Amino acid sequence: MNKQHIFLFTVITLFLLSRCCFAQDPDKLSVPLSDPSRPVFLKVSILNGGITVKGYSGSEVIVEERIRESDEDEHDGKSEKKRGLKRIPNMSTGLTVEEEENEVTISTSVMASGRVVNLTVQVPINCSMKLSTLNDGDIKVENITGDVEISNLNGSVFVEGLSGSAVVDALNEDINVAFSKVDQKKSMSFSSMNGDIDVTFPSDVKATMRLKNDMGEIFSDFDIKMDYSASKVEDKSREKMGKKKISMEKMMTGSVNGGGVDILFKNFNGDIFIRKGK
Repeated sequence: MNKQHIFLFTVITLFLLSRCCFAQDPDKLSVPLSDPSRPVFLKVSILNGGITVKGYSGSEVIVEERIRESDEDEHDGKSEKKRGLKRIPNMSTGLTVEEEENEVTISTSVMASGRVVNLTVQVPINCSMKLSTLNDGDIKVENITGDVEISNLNGSVFVEGLSGSAVVDALNEDINVAFSKVDQKKSMSFSSMNGDIDVTFPSDVKATMRLKNDMGEIFSDFDIKMDYSASKVEDKSREKMGKKKISMEKMMTGSVNGGGVDILFKNFNGDIFIRKGK
């Protein structure tokens, strides 16, 4: 093969590869904000898939969406009907992004079984958010200043470089949160059922921590001053039946650096790790 043929072969190959890559590019939308000088509020809720949110220095919200195919359709009982036919992947997403007064709502029409969405969202650093997913994906947040509320039923939660507050629950997987700075005026909570909770705070955080773990352990390198005197809880709902029920609360309380913002840790089967940042 001479040099001219090699050159033509290379050009054709690169062209075909670029066509292939282009066909697999994710849906992507850029949405300008009503007032880029003000903080953003982001809302994302999906059924199947993962959500990644990254803070950046820009003034728009940039959303990318990919469809993650599954192998479930190989076991749907239609193998005879499919014999001899070539599958055409359904990569349509129905991505919708709405913006009003710096509040951005992201939704997708992909709900069919076996089709999973991966969302990647870039937002200005000053952004609060409410994120939720049910199946087949993790939720990740990086480099954000604001208040985050996150719920993931069957996946993990990872938050890194957060300045602000957090309310996080992950029923069946782990929670990992690392704060750069804590908002000392807003209560926070971290709860799981079957996963570990691992949260890192700045060493100078002032907090009053309420701790409950039924089956797991609690670990920390903070000097937490514990109050083991459990308070009494009275159930007044039985008074009409002539009964009275008084029990000792299972929640423990401890203070860090003299006490401050109220932080709840609640777990059932996993461990709780409360770490001191560097």
